[in-house]
Amino acid sequence: MSSIIQLLPDHVANQIAAGEVVQRPASVVKELLENAVDAKATDIKLIIKDAGKSLVQVIDNGVGMTVTDARLCFARHATSKIRQAEDLFSLGTKGFRGEALASIAAIAHMEMKTKQEQDELGTHIVIEGSKFISQEVAVLPKGTSFAVKNLFFNIPARRNFLKSDTVEFRHVMDEFQRVAMAHPNIHFSFYHNGSELYNLPAAGYRQRIVGIMSGKTNEKLVPVTEDTEIINVQGFVCKPEFAKKTRGEQFFFVNDRFIKSGYLHHAVMAAYDGLLKDGLQPSYFLYLQVPPNTIDINIHPTKTEIKFDDEQALYAILRASIKHSLGQFNVAPVLDFDRDSNLDTPYHYKDMEAETPTIQVDGTFNPFTDDKTNQHYTKAASGSGYSSGSSSSSSGSSYSGGSSYSGYSKRVEPTASWESLYVGLDTENPETIESSPFTFENEEVTSSLFNDDEVEQASQKTYQIHKKYIVSPIKSGMVIVDQQRAHQRILYEQFLLNMTVNQASSQQLLFPLDLFYSASDMELIEELKPSLETTGFVFDNSKSDHVVISGIPVNITESEVSIVIDQLLSDLQDGIPASSYSQNDTIAKSMAKSLAVKTGSYLTEKEQDNLVNGLFACKDPNISPFQKPTFITMRVEDIDKKFAL
Repeated sequence: MSSIIQLLPDHVANQIAAGEVVQRPASVVKELLENAVDAKATDIKLIIKDAGKSLVQVIDNGVGMTVTDARLCFARHATSKIRQAEDLFSLGTKGFRGEALASIAAIAHMEMKTKQEQDELGTHIVIEGSKFISQEVAVLPKGTSFAVKNLFFNIPARRNFLKSDTVEFRHVMDEFQRVAMAHPNIHFSFYHNGSELYNLPAAGYRQRIVGIMSGKTNEKLVPVTEDTEIINVQGFVCKPEFAKKTRGEQFFFVNDRFIKSGYLHHAVMAAYDGLLKDGLQPSYFLYLQVPPNTIDINIHPTKTEIKFDDEQALYAILRASIKHSLGQFNVAPVLDFDRDSNLDTPYHYKDMEAETPTIQVDGTFNPFTDDKTNQHYTKAASGSGYSSGSSSSSSGSSYSGGSSYSGYSKRVEPTASWESLYVGLDTENPETIESSPFTFENEEVTSSLFNDDEVEQASQKTYQIHKKYIVSPIKSGMVIVDQQRAHQRILYEQFLLNMTVNQASSQQLLFPLDLFYSASDMELIEELKPSLETTGFVFDNSKSDHVVISGIPVNITESEVSIVIDQLLSDLQDGIPASSYSQNDTIAKSMAKSLAVKTGSYLTEKEQDNLVNGLFACKDPNISPFQKPTFITMRVEDIDKKFAL
């Protein structure tokens, strides 16, 4: 019997490995950006087209490669990062597997240009599906340029499973932000379809975070600093009042590498214990430096998971440092309620020496002059017993509380008596005063608009239980309505009707609203604008990092606008539906969820009646927009059976 086991060809093995390393265009962006950082570049440029499906290009000014290295870098397990197994425990670079370039070259058209600074000429290589098409000598600037075109051209099944351009672009944006935020000392620029999205010069951590997120982020940040033997913590957390429902702006960096850690996230949440409402997530940007031999990053090809030697100690230090920062900047409340916070000494003032205050004396001041500009000074001086040395010596007396200072007494005399309030009244004919009709605000209305019988018939028909359910009697028994789900159904049908049939009316704002968002959120808002305008929103000229809203729907208050849009962005993170009906349906559901009355809200009798009547006026009152029952009925027979037991 012949042997059936054989070695796979390199191009087949590379395509199999590409399934782990390259999952979408964002994976290519991550690998190429990290290679540029490892090449000691100080200027990195990212260019993409069609969310990376057509082109992903990374240009850097790093050390470059020789002719031999340029050819060898596309081989599997060829790397310049490590030499032996022991190097895995002291990694100072991003990559170390030697699989990224080989995997990318196996499933795309790839073009590389590289040159070292001391060389006169560089190398230009073209590869298509692991096959070398050409290798030429070219005149190039210092550094390396990788251009990846037609991703998954030879794996059509994988290409068909890619999401829409909006979703893929958000993933590319996330990878760019993670690398750029981890290395603020490098100048990054980002171009998408010919337009510049980011131009981030080399700066500090705070400037880089503000440059990536938005200009309003600066006022939200609270610095965190802690230096111990096992970990060095730096970074920022956001104030509790700026917490969001989504977990988008949460970043952990360990040794300048972005990671995801549910354990460390729990430490941050523990530091915010008692400061956040249920369901809200704080934003944070934390940079952790630990000895390389105390972590293991060789767990997954994406290298976003890390194992720590002493997780409990890191948990305690991280939680304590964040708690300390929140308390230091008066964000978290203190337990000593009798303490006067105005007497607190800031940390950066505790070692400073006290300075003798300087006193400035106006030698030209004379309280006895008739100058109008000095009247308020004179009044203040006489009330406090102040006297000028020059004036008292000249007059031979000093001012005392019983002194009759004529200038002062003239100014405190009332200019008009209380009788001036009644000027114009006809005091000679008191009959006219008595006969004039006077009305008082606190006068009780004794008349009734309804008869007593009608009032009894119009007695309360609905009852609210535990601020969650509304009970209304019906002929066969009673109906119990979930107030939140019922209101969601009412609002959902209203919004859907406005978006598909009627043009919704808007209420104009006296002062337009400026709402700041990140670049990826702004891209999503631009796509949602036509649908949001049909619901009643009116947008003015928007900028690159914020939108200007001059009109809002009638059933939305000004304070609810940011809540509605934040919820909408959270619900559409995975992409906007292609069909217009699905898009309108998603927007209507999201807005209904944001604006519906919440469980625990007290409703008046009229609000309860309106909610019940509005629910049963809907086309489908039985279920909420999220396919959950809105009400149940209990017949009298069912209640009788309960008592019969």
